[in-house]
Amino acid sequence: MAPPSDSTDVDRGYNDKKVVTSDVNGSSIDVEGRAVAEAHLMNTTVRNITWTGVTVTVKDRETKQPKTIVENVSGIVEAGEICALMGPSGCGKTTLLNVLGSRPVGPTQKVEATVLVNGHKPSRNAFREMSRFVEQEDALIGSLTVRETLDFSSRLATSTKSLSKKERVARIEGLLETFGLREQANTLIGTPIRKGISGGQKRRVGVASQLITSPKILFLDEPTSGLDSAASWEVINYLKGVAKRNNLIVIASIHQPSTSVFNLFDKLLLLSQGKPHYFGPVAAVSEHYESLGRPVPLHVNPAEFLLELVNIDFSLDRVSAAQRLEEMQAAWAASHRAEQVATAIAAATSQTTSHSRSPSPGGGDNEEVVEKKPSLPGLTITLLHRSFVKSYRDVVAYGIRIAMYTGLAIMMGTVWLRLDATQASIIPLTNAIFFGSAFMSFMAVAYCPAYLEDYTQYVKERHNGLYGATELIVSNFFIGIPYLFLISLIFSSISYWLSNFQPTATAFFTWVLWLFLDLLAAEGLVVFMTSLFPSFVISLALVAFANGLWMSVDGFMVPPTILNVFYKYVFHYWGYQKYVFENMMVNEFANRVYSCATTADGCQCMWQTDLADQCLIRGQGVLDQYGYKPGYMGKDVGIMMGIIVGYRVAAWIVLKLKK
Repeated sequence: MAPPSDSTDVDRGYNDKKVVTSDVNGSSIDVEGRAVAEAHLMNTTVRNITWTGVTVTVKDRETKQPKTIVENVSGIVEAGEICALMGPSGCGKTTLLNVLGSRPVGPTQKVEATVLVNGHKPSRNAFREMSRFVEQEDALIGSLTVRETLDFSSRLATSTKSLSKKERVARIEGLLETFGLREQANTLIGTPIRKGISGGQKRRVGVASQLITSPKILFLDEPTSGLDSAASWEVINYLKGVAKRNNLIVIASIHQPSTSVFNLFDKLLLLSQGKPHYFGPVAAVSEHYESLGRPVPLHVNPAEFLLELVNIDFSLDRVSAAQRLEEMQAAWAASHRAEQVATAIAAATSQTTSHSRSPSPGGGDNEEVVEKKPSLPGLTITLLHRSFVKSYRDVVAYGIRIAMYTGLAIMMGTVWLRLDATQASIIPLTNAIFFGSAFMSFMAVAYCPAYLEDYTQYVKERHNGLYGATELIVSNFFIGIPYLFLISLIFSSISYWLSNFQPTATAFFTWVLWLFLDLLAAEGLVVFMTSLFPSFVISLALVAFANGLWMSVDGFMVPPTILNVFYKYVFHYWGYQKYVFENMMVNEFANRVYSCATTADGCQCMWQTDLADQCLIRGQGVLDQYGYKPGYMGKDVGIMMGIIVGYRVAAWIVLKLKK
């Protein structure tokens, strides 16, 4: 396959973004100079990325004392090179990668680092625009096809005003061809229920979905984790080819590569206990360790040999092993190659932005196409479209819930079957109202896994600067409305008439309304709790607990007239189930009359109302024991809308506050 030229869609970068820069000493420069540096930095191919003095200190969990996990690490990677970060488990690879990728590194006490691109320090936002980060467990939506995954990634990153549909398709087709995914283009990524592409292909899709935005620097955390040697070689080989053809800088942490995979990398940064032991060409690493009197044995995987050499976790004599490690680290720091690295970094950082634009073959500047990011409405519509595709393909999202609620409706309708308008049916009708409303909201916990997938995808795409919390919350809310209304209508159509609630169209659609509001509030609770604690077990437990609390204080278990003051004012009034249960009770009993029991001794009415002399019970008599009166439906709908919006706003705040 012929490599794409620099003018193809695959190679277009970000030219309309602004970067705040500083000089090599970190001091601010004048506004005009900053603008010039910014324009040059963003309108040219990135030549290199350098990092010096990277040191990360955390608080030790046991001793509570500062502990350095990455110490004084420096390096430089040129355009078109692929660099491996390698070392034993716990050596600081991922932490270093996060620092280089301008990502959170955890609850650190101190992070010291100078990371420059083309000799300049870009702002955080600008760096996000020119770089992409692929997680070890890359979040992909299993119900999308490979082509759709790339298409949505492109639409989230670039405005339709920047790329026409034809250009977008050309870019996607180019990546499918480049990564060998053309035959799998219309295959699903795969879900726990539906089989999809292989693990190696998923890794390639994850990388391709980041390259669709034409980044200039790509960071990968353990891209070969969980893959066999053949699949690992396949992934790294594709990365190497893409990097060479497109002048892309690739930096990847890797655990224990095979010999063939190891030899694909251009450069190696070897870490042990957070300190550098080697940085330079992979081809020269054997020469370096031979100079230390530790040559790589023949017919031995050099990567395995190096990892065993710098790993002291399993040494019988830890003191001697630690001393040997310190000697090797000191030897590296004093080596000629370490001096070469320092010289190369100094040369790169001394270059000015006036040299950052390389001449084109025609002799003029190599101008790149300006690509604008989508607007908030555009991003929201794209997310809505993606969520819609997911919702009708992934049965876990709504299909199983529709089936579950349908089964629940049949069960409820057949248990509370054709209840007569007699006093013997009043308590069963009340129980049915509670069951229908409370359990419908309680079973919203089934939405936790579907939202967790959306949340994981959001975290990845937010870190890459594609969209924020507003777009996620708004699109998530609107995509659920038609499905939740459909669920409410199906459940009500079955259970309402089987149980013989008040048989009028007005009463039926009022019931549907309150059930719909109930589900909207319950799903909002799921979104809030899962955003707060994005763990399936924890979010499930918290949502179940909260719904159990609302069920206890909604007025059914203990009537509001005798509910103790603490629960009444702290939980009862802002529990959404309270308003659902109350208005469903009013809907059933406010305008209905029930016959009393007749015995040999005459009429026996359990509720005494003004119709007792007619051997009838006015439904308001039932409501009086709860303190319910009609006429407050409009106000209660407003309160429910406030609760529904409140949960979404709370989830938005949680997402905004999270780093």
